[in-house]
Amino acid sequence: MAGKKTWFIVDGYRPAPNAPEGSVYSGHESIMILNVNDVAANLLIDIYYEDKDPVENIELKVPPKRIYSFRSSDIDVLTVDLKINEQYSMRIRSDVEIVVQYGRLDVTQPNMAFLATLGYGE
Repeated sequence: MAGKKTWFIVDGYRPAPNAPEGSVYSGHESIMILNVNDVAANLLIDIYYEDKDPVENIELKVPPKRIYSFRSSDIDVLTVDLKINEQYSMRIRSDVEIVVQYGRLDVTQPNMAFLATLGYGE
């Protein structure tokens, strides 16, 4: 198939959502997971911090032949409150091969910045 079973997002950093006046955008991070398999992908997500113990084994399921996207601020998905302007890293493990992409929109300046990258997979 396509993809890898273990993925790392090292530069996690949730930007402030507030935007300059008149902007239609809000700052956010998104994690996109693609499962092209005929079976669901059962994931375990670990979150690592600079100055505290990790949060490990957060369970998530991605249906077969679907993409699942969520924002790092979505506590219903991650079950952990990632703080604004807090550095973290993430490991995503799956029982089938998947593809993981990470995106961040920072609107704290008038010249907003968007970053999109694949995670590191192995």
